[in-house]
Amino acid sequence: MTTTVNQALNNPITEDDIANYLANNPDFFQRHAELLATVTFTSPHSKRTVSLQERQAEMLREKIKHLEGTIMAMIRNGNENVILSDRVFRWARTLFTTTDNASLPLQIANEIKEQFSVPQVGIRVWGVADAFADLDFAQGVSDDAKVFASSLMEPFCGLNTGFEAVNWVEDPSAVSSLALIPLRSGTLGSTVPAFGMLVLASMDSQRFHSAMGTEFLARIGELSSAALARLR
Repeated sequence: MTTTVNQALNNPITEDDIANYLANNPDFFQRHAELLATVTFTSPHSKRTVSLQERQAEMLREKIKHLEGTIMAMIRNGNENVILSDRVFRWARTLFTTTDNASLPLQIANEIKEQFSVPQVGIRVWGVADAFADLDFAQGVSDDAKVFASSLMEPFCGLNTGFEAVNWVEDPSAVSSLALIPLRSGTLGSTVPAFGMLVLASMDSQRFHSAMGTEFLARIGELSSAALARLR
């Protein structure tokens, strides 16, 4: 008897033991139904004492509210995706219908500004045909900038730390964050050297940040690259 008592003192019953027992013996409350009526909790909302049934109802309402919030977020995201898809479609349609190749780079930059509300957009293309070699979009790019563009396997997003490409936008001094999108031949993920680069810039330091997804920007680069291939 003494040994049994000592074992009980050295190994007291824990909350986990009780929880496991109730989980493995669901008929416990059938045998002791009167306990359900005596169990009370403190409501986290009103701080008053409520019954088990009331607390279960509160938990159910909280779960329903959470699910409603999740559904509303899904609807908002769906609507935003539809709007974004429409903008991409309008932008791509402009690229397809532009017949003046010399104006195409500026057209790409202006449409990105308008369709996607980007404050400043710059673009440079190199290795173009002789007919376009003297135009503004083919000027002012160092060899280092070309090597840097080719080194980007995906768009770069982050703070303005003095990139040469910042000088391709209208007001470099107003740029706090930017996205640098390499332009290259081939499908998304191609490793061929870049023949150009897009610069999307904003005075908002959080508009283009290092943690943001770049898939959409990569698609912008892919479509722009396909359209600009006619300049080479």
